[in-house]
Amino acid sequence: MSPFTGSARTTDAWQHIRVAREDGIVTVTLARPDKLNALTFEAYADLRDLLAELSRERSARALVLGGEGRGFCSGGDVEEIIGATLAMDTAQLLDFNRMTGQVVRAVRDCPFPVIAAVHGVAAGAGAVLALAADFRVADPSARFAFLFTKVGLSGGDMGAAYLLPRVVGLGHATRLLMLGEPVRAPEAERIGLLSELAEEGRADTAARILARRLAEGPALAHAQTKALLTAELDMPLGAAVEMDAATQALLMNSADYAEFHAAFTEKRPPKWQGK
Repeated sequence: MSPFTGSARTTDAWQHIRVAREDGIVTVTLARPDKLNALTFEAYADLRDLLAELSRERSARALVLGGEGRGFCSGGDVEEIIGATLAMDTAQLLDFNRMTGQVVRAVRDCPFPVIAAVHGVAAGAGAVLALAADFRVADPSARFAFLFTKVGLSGGDMGAAYLLPRVVGLGHATRLLMLGEPVRAPEAERIGLLSELAEEGRADTAARILARRLAEGPALAHAQTKALLTAELDMPLGAAVEMDAATQALLMNSADYAEFHAAFTEKRPPKWQGK
């Protein structure tokens, strides 16, 4: 996303999510614990706009996405979203579904790693948000459920049919998206859906430890690695290695690359600048 802006102002007054910033780490908390952090139209829009702003600012080095209370996110609010969509016409429904997809694209396109800290339920749109993250850290009690067919919709919602086969393989993705049955953390780790299985009650802590490690590392290298992982999903090998070559040539001109050599020569840890 481009760092260049027009007339629109940035804001710290997010009404539908809780946002905290500290030393390059942004913590975003879905904060409707009485509704298992069910998403509303406004929460989707806030997530989309926050990620766009953070991408333009270039101050975030890692983002942790978590949920308050008993679970991560139970998906779209049944009353506020599903009930409302029954009264919408096709054009309005298309606008809504495009917006939810824009959130997933923003997670994948932002130039910093996103870590989903999952405890309890991650269902429907909540499961896809976790899936879109670069890392998924979960408690043993966590469970993922792609529930879309359970409500009569396609399992391929918000990019799930694109992302999930690339994370767990086509066979597991077919089962999870077609049947909509919950997958508990131990199985999620076995099939490759998890990046880390934390101790019970420690997903948030483990996610913050990982975020600190990433934030203290070479931000430019992380950003380009993430960009290549996304871009090369659909490339032939020839195009991928050419993109890798161009990216490495650019990074070999970076301050961080020179800093590594200086630190190695002086036998000290590198001081990464992210440029």
